[in-house]
Amino acid sequence: MDRIQICDVAKYAEQEVLVKGFAENWRDGKSMAFLVLKDITGKVQVTIEKELHPEWADTLAKITLDSVIFVTGVVKMSEFVKLNGVEILPTSIVVDTVAAPLPIARDYIPATKKKAAVEKSSIDQRIDYRWIDLRTDANQLMFKAQTALVRAMRDFVLDRDFVEIHTPKLIGAASESGADVFRLDYFPSYNLPNAYLAQSPQFYKQMAMASGLERYFEVGPVFRAEKSFTSKHATEFTCFDVEFSYINSFDDVMTFEEQLLTYALGKVKEQYGDKIKETFSTENFDAEIIVPTTPFPRVKLADLYDALEKEYGYVVPDEEKGDLTTEAEHLSYEWVKKHYNHEFLFITDYSAEKRAFYHMRDEKGVPQGYDLIWRGVEITTGAQREHRYEILKSQAEEKGLSNDVQFYLEFFKYGCPPHGGFGVGVDRLTMLLLGLPIKEAMFLFRGPARLTP
Repeated sequence: MDRIQICDVAKYAEQEVLVKGFAENWRDGKSMAFLVLKDITGKVQVTIEKELHPEWADTLAKITLDSVIFVTGVVKMSEFVKLNGVEILPTSIVVDTVAAPLPIARDYIPATKKKAAVEKSSIDQRIDYRWIDLRTDANQLMFKAQTALVRAMRDFVLDRDFVEIHTPKLIGAASESGADVFRLDYFPSYNLPNAYLAQSPQFYKQMAMASGLERYFEVGPVFRAEKSFTSKHATEFTCFDVEFSYINSFDDVMTFEEQLLTYALGKVKEQYGDKIKETFSTENFDAEIIVPTTPFPRVKLADLYDALEKEYGYVVPDEEKGDLTTEAEHLSYEWVKKHYNHEFLFITDYSAEKRAFYHMRDEKGVPQGYDLIWRGVEITTGAQREHRYEILKSQAEEKGLSNDVQFYLEFFKYGCPPHGGFGVGVDRLTMLLLGLPIKEAMFLFRGPARLTP
């Protein structure tokens, strides 16, 4: 008999089925026993009349929480069953693997008359046993929502004739600057220079533009050697990168990104919005998905700082005025909600000193790029790229990088169209969507003090 998923059990009333999953709840009484079996699609109650099956005594004695169990039985609809009004009366029970006592508490367990309350384990304890922690309904919903988000983003770009390319993650030069990169020994016997883990696919997605591919996207890992211990930083994360040619200005890039995110959030809300709101809302966070309106608000960095000083008394130090500070990033959310009733904000006109050398600059030397802030957290840096060889070479020299990026400069020597793009972190989007710290929004977190499991 073929296994069916638990979400389909009710379709088989009065029929025999085979279901497989984890034991989420187990109550073993004198004459009756009740097992709640869980798979990725749902849960079902298995009702066992022990007098009918005395031969199962040894099997039932093995069952522990999170054991993997195969149940064959007849599906019965019953108004007395609280769990979806359906139960399975088993004809066969196989305990495939017996789970040892769990080393973590995945959720808070309130006290009963017989037992004291059990506090939820810390996130670091739960990451130590992440494969067990991920079995919860909330974590599995998180990855279903993330799957829907990335699928919608893929669909959006594919419908616009983008091609998907997988760029190297082992590279011969730092992709952003010489700092915050992981250096690797790469076959020293061949006298090769150091290798690095890619901070982004930046150089290669621009190579795709020089190749005439015109429209590119990629979903892949990026690496940042930053010793940051915050709720939003990781040393490895997944990025959705986009680059496209023949743009008129970086306004085209912003317009494309706002349309992409609006479409993707709409699809997630349509599929999982109610469940996300029910599961992830807390006293301090409303998990309702707000599908944004377009265009997103746009503000110059200097104008934002002026507004934050006037309205919130926030004064940025002079030496930091060319970039967005973390405190200003947070305050910008209050500001954009107040003035635009919006969760997103494009910030433009950063100083050239604070932007990458490959950002195009206007006649005044202002980089033609932006940061996109969602709910007070940066999710994107995007720009029109400098595609003219001599200017790009000059800007690399200005940053002291001309020797390091010589191979990259070659991409622009033989003709390259105007182009621009951005990268948006999938894990950070998930974090902000569900109101979680980054450690909980990733399959497996990597940080300065975390390299396992």
